[in-house]
Amino acid sequence: MSKRDELIAKYAADLKDKCGVNADMDLLTKVTIGCGPSIYNADSATVSGSDESELSTVKNNFLIKKLGLKDGADLDKGIDAVMTTYGKSNRNKYRAVVYYLLTKHFGKESAY
Repeated sequence: MSKRDELIAKYAADLKDKCGVNADMDLLTKVTIGCGPSIYNADSATVSGSDESELSTVKNNFLIKKLGLKDGADLDKGIDAVMTTYGKSNRNKYRAVVYYLLTKHFGKESAY
């Protein structure tokens, strides 16, 4: 089992245990691959739900550039909804899981 496959299995378990979501493994795999090498770095593999600059980066680089969404208050609401689903008190929010949840939230599976 490759390192990436191990991480995908970990992300699927996180989705099930912390978010109550049964992952679409095909989409989760594509989202994880889309994260690139960031998933292997301890700092970049997670998203800080309380860091405004980090959330701004997620909004600009993922929602607007990757998913092609228009900037607006609904993007902030979507990010907030995903952070609530993942659990605001949960310190380790994996980037791939956050991106997966955002992709599902905005119905942009077609981007992958």
